[in-house]
Amino acid sequence: MRKRILNIFIDDISLKEFLKIYKSGIVFTPNVDHLIKLQKNEEFYNSYLKADYILLDSQVLKILLRIFGIKIYNKISGSDLFPAFYNYHKDNENLKIFILGGLNNVAELALQKINNKCGREIVVGAYSPALDFLSNLDDINYAIGKINSCSANVLAVCLGAPKQEIWISKYLSKLKNIKMVFALGAVVDFEAGSKKRAPVFLQKIGFEWLFRMIFEPKRLIKRYLYDDIPIIYYLFLQKIGRYKNPFIRLKIND
Repeated sequence: MRKRILNIFIDDISLKEFLKIYKSGIVFTPNVDHLIKLQKNEEFYNSYLKADYILLDSQVLKILLRIFGIKIYNKISGSDLFPAFYNYHKDNENLKIFILGGLNNVAELALQKINNKCGREIVVGAYSPALDFLSNLDDINYAIGKINSCSANVLAVCLGAPKQEIWISKYLSKLKNIKMVFALGAVVDFEAGSKKRAPVFLQKIGFEWLFRMIFEPKRLIKRYLYDDIPIIYYLFLQKIGRYKNPFIRLKIND
């Protein structure tokens, strides 16, 4: 079931059911930070309009939504979704994955570890691009060439939001064999073992963000303790029927 959350929808579906029905399309997994950026970044918002599945990736957001009267029953983080996906298809010889993202060849390390887990070469290619990837056309064309030259029909893009969603929106049409696409952020680091996920009990009670902030304070303190706080205001506006999509309003005024 799809439920409207601010200016996007959420597919409220279990992981088990999703794995059964997912055959093609773009998959995004929003958290609180995504929803904040979706109020300010029109290019990011437009990329979300192209998503086929949008799965809730935040226990904190799930709790906040319930407080404001919106019941989302299923939370599927990208960090749970991706390993569930490749394990579900580990014996499907027709499914092959390319991983794009990470730094310092971490994607190659993730490739090796996933293939060892699955007992076959389910990941057939990987590339960790430069930091300026979105603005570096040579690097973009190189990545597209690598993806197209291998047999992959699944792409995991791990560049962080909004880079990964915008990149998918811009360049998916140039990827001739790709049928399934995930935007997965730090998942490549978790799969490679270069970063650790929070313990399961912290994930369940909604404190995975705190674990990550402790280990990456320079990058995440401002995001979690300042940038993302207005989510409460936006959800309150939706609750009282006063929320307006900023980009729809801009287009009407034009």
